[in-house]
Amino acid sequence: MTFLERLADPTPLVYDGAFGSELFARGVELTNSALANESHPDMVVEVHQTYIEAGADVIGTNTFVASPLHLEMAGKDASEAEDLVRLAMQHARTAVERSGKEIFIAGSIGPSPGAIEADSGGTDFGIADHLVREAHMRVIDAMVEKDVDFLILETMFSAKEAAIAVDVARKTGLPLAVNLTYKFTQDRKSGALVYKTDWGHSATSLLDILASGEFSNGDNLLDHVHILGLNCGAESRRSDHTGMPYAINGIEQLRRAMAEKSIAPKCMMAYPNAGMPLLDKNHLTYYAQTPTDMAQYIPDLIQAGAGFIGGCCGTNAQHIRAFRQAVDALD
Repeated sequence: MTFLERLADPTPLVYDGAFGSELFARGVELTNSALANESHPDMVVEVHQTYIEAGADVIGTNTFVASPLHLEMAGKDASEAEDLVRLAMQHARTAVERSGKEIFIAGSIGPSPGAIEADSGGTDFGIADHLVREAHMRVIDAMVEKDVDFLILETMFSAKEAAIAVDVARKTGLPLAVNLTYKFTQDRKSGALVYKTDWGHSATSLLDILASGEFSNGDNLLDHVHILGLNCGAESRRSDHTGMPYAINGIEQLRRAMAEKSIAPKCMMAYPNAGMPLLDKNHLTYYAQTPTDMAQYIPDLIQAGAGFIGGCCGTNAQHIRAFRQAVDALD
């Protein structure tokens, strides 16, 4: 079964959870988590295996910060990017083969490590658009070389960078997911609740920018996106807009935005943080929402329209196991 065939099935898909923090919990402390693909291959495979055993239908590669731009920020050689991506693909494939299950592999593509030219208005502050495009191209090409099932843009703060990456990704012909990370905002005049990214991009902004053709020689990029959604998004003060409540609100806003623009419904994806990040007595970060806390919202999240559910920062295999049980209980 191909990923697109599975996507046509209305049964919700379960994604995996956080990756970098799971490596950290195993004692892997690196300036860039993608480096673990080379330095700690067994640990990378182990993290994938725990999520598969917990019931994930899909696992994401350990490539969120594997781009040349991120490697340079970590003081590493940008030329290592492709090799790290190939290793990450190999580790994910190894975990799937060992499981004996039909598991899909998503090629994880994160945002650039800073503002981009398209948002900042220039290169004095922002990363040049052509460098952003090249970085995404190198990562995506390496993923395609290793037969990834689909590509997933995640934690995107900029809908414009997402559009650049989609323009690169569409040339592969692979299914594509686009996930922005939002924060709570409120319209000063109407008082309406609107989620926006750090660059002020709402779900409506994303649809407009993808459809505009600004970064794709006039082509409507929405035609090439199969999944739209959101991830991450932890607020530090508003517990009612972080974790699962954030996911539900965000999916509802995305669904309304697509309806208002008469866009044919697409599969919607949500994988939020485990609630508010807090500090324990040793000043270490932990997250407020337990597996049980989050799983109780699964019926509401699916009712809101999500068909693809997982976890981001602070979630682990226990969360994904609880999600799997909650999804199965709906059958």
